Amino acid sequence: MSRARAARRVATLRAPAAGVLALLLVAGSALTPVPARTAAGQLPSRLSDRDYWQLIESLSEPGGHFQSDNLVSNERLFQQVVPALRTLPRAGVYIGVAPDQNFTYIAALEPRMAFIVDIRRGNLVTHLMYKAIFEMAGDRVAFASWLFSRDTPRGVTRRSPVDVLMVAFAGVPPDERRFEANLRRIQEQLTQRHRFPLTAEDLQSLRYIYGMFAEHGPDLTYATSQGRGRRNMPTFGQLQAMTDLAGAVQSYLGRDDAYEAVRQLQRRNLVVPVVGDFAGPKALRAIGAWLSARGATVTAFYTSNVEQYLFQQGRWMLFSRNVAALPRDPGARFIRSARGSSLLDPMAPLLADAEEGKIRTYADITRRGAIR
Repeated sequence: MSRARAARRVATLRAPAAGVLALLLVAGSALTPVPARTAAGQLPSRLSDRDYWQLIESLSEPGGHFQSDNLVSNERLFQQVVPALRTLPRAGVYIGVAPDQNFTYIAALEPRMAFIVDIRRGNLVTHLMYKAIFEMAGDRVAFASWLFSRDTPRGVTRRSPVDVLMVAFAGVPPDERRFEANLRRIQEQLTQRHRFPLTAEDLQSLRYIYGMFAEHGPDLTYATSQGRGRRNMPTFGQLQAMTDLAGAVQSYLGRDDAYEAVRQLQRRNLVVPVVGDFAGPKALRAIGAWLSARGATVTAFYTSNVEQYLFQQGRWMLFSRNVAALPRDPGARFIRSARGSSLLDPMAPLLADAEEGKIRTYADITRRGAIR
């Protein structure tokens, strides 16, 4: 199908903007991490489909609004912190926000469970789409073929580097028939195999989101998903091929072991998307209560730049107290996009300073972090 035709088709299918890059975490005042027997505690090794959906519903809040769909990150340097993440405790719990950059951090941390909290209902739908594709795609090449609804390019194999993989798929034209067939399979995977009760609006949103990946392929950017052209933002394919400071590719599509680590969590229903506001009254506190009851601790929390918006809204202390109520590993870190880079920041000192009134502006937190 032509670009113009694809654009017209996507425009007619586009779901109403669902909302924001934020997470719903209720305010909590305790600064001492909740005791836990181990990082993993009594976390399940697998959730049934019914328990998985009930957990999503019990933790989630009503969806909210954000300025963009945020289907693709615009954080070029998000892989820089991956080597440092590998030094954190294994088998803990990861919390993150927004789309698929979470998978790279999950692969590095090897958590027992992950929660992706975002104020947009559309982000939940995006992660369910990814879940279905992970389950059906046995390797990185099959994943790319599913995600972009395109035939595997000639010469591409499981050994192909991710930059070669992305360039090759970008050269394959969109295929409307393949898109429609794949969309049906994804819907069947979610609503028939798993029996998730997606609404008509969810399915409309799924069609729009999947359609954007089918139309633009690896060239999809944060800006193009908003209808604003590329605007010098990195493409999905470029982000997958970015490196850490030593020049090593760390993305989940750049390494077979990273891809398989995320795939296995997805197959066991242990990557849980939640609709929630970082500074809201329910989602983060509900996650914390659920983890505390199972003796588990959070080892990393990826916030992107959501805190910047919370400071603008005068709500950052609500978020800080929500995080304070989470059961946390003593060495738990925030992963934050700031100062043109990705930074790690120990949670405990920041939360203590917040309660002492030392954190007043976004700059007060962004100047603290370091890559290592």
